[in-house]
Amino acid sequence: MNPQELKSILSSGLLSFPVTDFNAQGDFHRAGYIKRLEWLAPYGASALFAAGGTGEFFSLAASEYSEIIKTAVDTCATSVPILAGVGGSTRQAIEYAQEAERLGAKGLLLLPHYLTEASQDGVAAHVEAVCKSVNIGVVVYNRNVCRLTAPLLEQLAERCPNLIGYKDGLGDVELMVSIRRRLGDRLTYLGGLPTAEVYAAAYRALGVPVYSSAVFNFIPKTAMDFYRAIARDDHQTVGKLIDDFFLPYLDIRNRCPGYGVSIVKAGAKIAGYDAGPVRTPLTDLTAHEYEMLAALIDKQGPQ
Repeated sequence: MNPQELKSILSSGLLSFPVTDFNAQGDFHRAGYIKRLEWLAPYGASALFAAGGTGEFFSLAASEYSEIIKTAVDTCATSVPILAGVGGSTRQAIEYAQEAERLGAKGLLLLPHYLTEASQDGVAAHVEAVCKSVNIGVVVYNRNVCRLTAPLLEQLAERCPNLIGYKDGLGDVELMVSIRRRLGDRLTYLGGLPTAEVYAAAYRALGVPVYSSAVFNFIPKTAMDFYRAIARDDHQTVGKLIDDFFLPYLDIRNRCPGYGVSIVKAGAKIAGYDAGPVRTPLTDLTAHEYEMLAALIDKQGPQ
């Protein structure tokens, strides 16, 4: 699959990030991960991102990363394209990118570099170096310390033919509009704010109809129903799901920093696909919060 083919796939449909399965000791649990991917793949997501943010990329050892990407690629070879999360320092990100390409990933999601702030030129040089280290398509994730402007993205798009996508995790409407207007169809655009469904209608109005769903991990049917309702401007269904599920869900998620991942793992366990605990420095939901989430999921009915 060349970068332009991948860009076409990412330009429509729902995307998601499977959680990474760990056993009770916190080690990668391959069999559980395979079972998860086999469960999720048929629901109709356009692509899945292995070892993404929800997949706890930031906590993985390099040796685990290889096994996770290979497992995802092999399991989903005939069902859905796999993109691999990459990140960290420039040299680390390049090593991850080249390994993901070697293992057969169809593309990359370039996560923000971690901890240190950097100049615009420095971030742009980082993105360019990763893009030029591989031949597969790259989607850059604007979030936290990665905040590329429209002019810099335009320059990167000119220098890096395999830079095919932009994922927004900032929620800066002015920036999103300027990027969308300046680059037009050169990139595909993905909504990437945590619990993206809450922002999906607004982003669709901005010309960004595609987003990644974390809740697809445990209520895949509901996630697909919501996406289709957004696509056909079914405001009644969208409003009902936001009121009945997503706003109460946010009330739980917002109780503790890092719960954006923890609550998804809890949801997967409730759905019967236990992915094990999160790794430190994240913390799992309390027993009370878990029961609150279970009651909320139960109201959505069979998946």
